Amino acid sequence: MLARSPGLERLRASAAVPVFRGWPGHARDARFGAVFRVILHFDMDAFYASVEQRDQPELRGRPVIVGSPPTQRGVVCAASYEARRFGVRSAMPSVTAGRLCPDGVFLRPRMGAYQAESREIMAIVQGFAGDRVQQVSIDEAYLDISEACQGEDADGSLEKALPVARSIKEAVRSRRGLTTSVGVAANKLLAKLASDFQKPDGLTLIRERDKVAFLRPLPVRSLHGVGEVTERHLKQAGVETVGDLQDYPGDLRSVVGSWAADLRRFAMGEDDRPLELGDDIKSISSETTFRVDTEDRPTLRASLREQAEELAGKLERRRMAAHTVQVKVRYSDFTTLTRQISVEEGVNDSREIYRLACHLLARERLVNRPLRLLGVGVTGLVDVQARQLWLTLK
Repeated sequence: MLARSPGLERLRASAAVPVFRGWPGHARDARFGAVFRVILHFDMDAFYASVEQRDQPELRGRPVIVGSPPTQRGVVCAASYEARRFGVRSAMPSVTAGRLCPDGVFLRPRMGAYQAESREIMAIVQGFAGDRVQQVSIDEAYLDISEACQGEDADGSLEKALPVARSIKEAVRSRRGLTTSVGVAANKLLAKLASDFQKPDGLTLIRERDKVAFLRPLPVRSLHGVGEVTERHLKQAGVETVGDLQDYPGDLRSVVGSWAADLRRFAMGEDDRPLELGDDIKSISSETTFRVDTEDRPTLRASLREQAEELAGKLERRRMAAHTVQVKVRYSDFTTLTRQISVEEGVNDSREIYRLACHLLARERLVNRPLRLLGVGVTGLVDVQARQLWLTLK
């Protein structure tokens, strides 16, 4: 069952739910040497803002906004849960955040402190899962603890992971003074959704037998890989929830192309993606070399918009979002500079990438003479997801 989820229990009680205990490539019965997959998704709660509230106890319970002050041109890097209640979110212009949350406490980001904290936390996580950890951003990771959590069947194996998940949460709380949310499931797709389900300080288990019912009321945007463009195409076809997708009678290839089969599997809670345990740095970039060096603002803004749209398209196709946006400029003497900004929630929307790139150019005063080259890049790539799941379970 779902931990602390009476709404879903009522939903399940009112509908016949099929039992899904495995997927292709994974044996289903422990008697024959099967290894039932057990994946945790570990996600710190409002990480940047929580570090600030821990280090400055007088800020606890107050709406903390990490980023430029509203009196300056800048953007929000992160927001505490108290600030999020007012609609403040990452990548939003600071002036907008100040309007939405006039009592917000604006703090300059301390990336060095957040990175150091991340290293301490990930060391704790590795103490529970060894090298079976895929860190996907500064504050989240997948853990594969299958070998230590084998039961009689798939759901029995998942239940064995609950004490491990509780121990991780307690270790982070006691050693670092921070809270985390953990999702337990048989694959990455469901574990990620589970960790987001009861934030902050949540622990959610999605059993294999419950996964189809769990997914039904969720917005289709919550599925891995569904970005703004795909969501728009699905809505035009009358598909707004995962339940709509599960029940869709037609051929999805006419809506989402070759990705239709994978999307169908995700809608049923099936996902065989392995943990990526390598440490390759992933990035995507776009550059424009001007025929004539220029500092003309309309020309530069048009170039940035085109590059942001190109990057957003590539992120959409890869089903990814980015935590860091970088700009690159080269002057007539071939001097080259790069500057970057990181936000707590991944971005993959062209407007947000464009806004962050413009902010960097203005903040760093990079257009102080004609440019030979202008480029935008994104790094810190993670699986795309809905910013926040608002579930209405009746």
